[in-house]
Amino acid sequence: MSKYLPLFIVCISLFTQCVPPSEEKAQGVHLDFTNPTYQAVYDLKDRGQTDSLLSYFKNKDATLRYMAVIAFASIKDNAAIDSLAYMLGDPEEEIRIAAAYALGQIGDKRAEPLLLKGFDRSDTVGISKNINAAIMEAVGKCGTMKMLDALTSISSYRVTDTTLLEGQAWGIYRFGLRDSISLAGTAKMMDFATSSKYPNSVRFIGANYLSRMKKIELEKGDSILAPALTREEDYRIRMCLAIALGKTKTERATNALLLQYNVERDYRVKCNILRALGNFDYETVKATVYNALSDQNIPVAITAAEFFVDHGVATEASTYWEIAKQPGRKWQVAMTMYAAASKYLPYGFEETRKYLNWEIKRRFENADSPYEKAAALKALGQYGWNYHYIRDAAYPSEFVVVRTAAVEALGNIAKMPNFNAFFGGGNTARRELAECLQDAITTGDVGMMAVAAEVLRDSTAKFKTVFDSVSVFENALKKLRLPQEIETYNEVKLTLDYFKGEKSAPTKPKFTHKIDWKIITDLKPGSTVVIKTKKGNITLDLLPDQAPGTVSNFLELIKDKYYNGKNFHRIVPNFVAQGGCSRGDGYGGPSYAIRSELPYLHYDQEGYVGMASAGNNTESSQFFITYSPTPHLDGKYTIFAKVIEGMDVVTKLQIGDLMEEVTLVEPKS
Repeated sequence: MSKYLPLFIVCISLFTQCVPPSEEKAQGVHLDFTNPTYQAVYDLKDRGQTDSLLSYFKNKDATLRYMAVIAFASIKDNAAIDSLAYMLGDPEEEIRIAAAYALGQIGDKRAEPLLLKGFDRSDTVGISKNINAAIMEAVGKCGTMKMLDALTSISSYRVTDTTLLEGQAWGIYRFGLRDSISLAGTAKMMDFATSSKYPNSVRFIGANYLSRMKKIELEKGDSILAPALTREEDYRIRMCLAIALGKTKTERATNALLLQYNVERDYRVKCNILRALGNFDYETVKATVYNALSDQNIPVAITAAEFFVDHGVATEASTYWEIAKQPGRKWQVAMTMYAAASKYLPYGFEETRKYLNWEIKRRFENADSPYEKAAALKALGQYGWNYHYIRDAAYPSEFVVVRTAAVEALGNIAKMPNFNAFFGGGNTARRELAECLQDAITTGDVGMMAVAAEVLRDSTAKFKTVFDSVSVFENALKKLRLPQEIETYNEVKLTLDYFKGEKSAPTKPKFTHKIDWKIITDLKPGSTVVIKTKKGNITLDLLPDQAPGTVSNFLELIKDKYYNGKNFHRIVPNFVAQGGCSRGDGYGGPSYAIRSELPYLHYDQEGYVGMASAGNNTESSQFFITYSPTPHLDGKYTIFAKVIEGMDVVTKLQIGDLMEEVTLVEPKS
């Protein structure tokens, strides 16, 4: 047994102190949101009425206790820490687990010793495995480095102790997301990820750690990761091992990734291999990436094009340009290659630059799709002197997507690492860019305002030296509507604080949208939602027991035909397809916000449907569908549905594709 394990049992000898004064037998938790009493308690959570929720912690009804406890996982109120710790001794296991999860969600280090009191070290037959696993994961969200060492050092679990190993792995993963990293923790996760003796679920968590964490040392891990990638059958794990192998930056890793790419059949793994190849010698990997530009799977081709934007060379700028012009090339790939050509074309090639700029501008002016226009602006933004054209041509556009993209392009110019050298000192250009961004703030366009505010406070852009009109931000805040424009409001507020040298908490949206419980009570078991697109139908299974408020809101919007004609405005290969924005640029939605609903779920598969968010309780209409597991989103973004048919359609979606019709389909009687 580990010498550090006693850290998990500090003050645990009086475990019964945590048990509520109840002698009744376990009743079980049975959620039923057709029950008016359960609806009323859930409404307390929705309104954030924490004192009233706490009063249910001693209720005889186990379901009511559970509902009150799990509510704090979404509310995240650190004033409830002691009360939640008390519930770690509840007779019901589901409630103990909910209490541990809620304590982790709050993320306060004061919860660490309280969680440890709930850890059952005397369990030798697995009775407490579920709560012990939940406590280990929760500790990963709030614990100290000393606790990371203790968690990592546990070596008494057998390979058949799946639940406990998952808890240990999730705990180390959650520490990693907080940039709490140790060599021993990384070694443990390397073992989990690459050793076939462990269950898939454990290897999945270990592999995600190796892929996701930026500050880990994997330079000597190629001899383990390379063969593990080759033999791995689970695409979810292969995806992560490919990224991890790329971090080793060795010749063995290069060869293993190139070999795997040639035999790989899952497009998501191929995308990750292409991303991983960015860590290696350009000449060695470029042939594979060039070939990938013609892949029939558009996400693969786009990822290949993005490789050249991120890792291209000046000597091949003309090649990127030629590829961009090739007939039949999908515009998403072509415009990305134009961006690569624009970025790497040497500064001295003035005549060539003139023709390249002319060509991209024509693409911008002649494109039918506003998203293609936006991509052209991104390409133009790779060359600093285009900022006048970007402002003059795109700010007056009838398309909000184009206007927002224009400010993003100006932001890329402002953040150029060689800004001063490129502009010969840079003061004049910086001042004029500041004026362009100020103009964006004063337009009243929430997308332009949000992006401009973020750019202006970026310390690398050094706008403090040329911009001191803080009244611009003060006036903008007065005109923004809450809660529907909360994201832009907080962006502008952050920038105002930056220029004033102050720091204030983000504004939190007030309760504005009551749950329509009739929608939930009328929802027939087996009902689904169908999203009709030109590429096929996507069928969603709703999760009303996990997120009744979100499901109610979703169905309310469907009934109002809100989603009909809306597009998927954001497509990120291997990550998400996002839609439901009234503007089409990610800054639009209804005139209200709903509450976050964050029960103990993991984004551990493809096809989860979650709510887009700009912070807790800021959701409204925008949702996303995951292409692959995204466990870094756990506990932050509401999961309210799952794709059960049409995942192949989701993989074919491209930015701008429309939801022609979204309908609720009831089961046939």
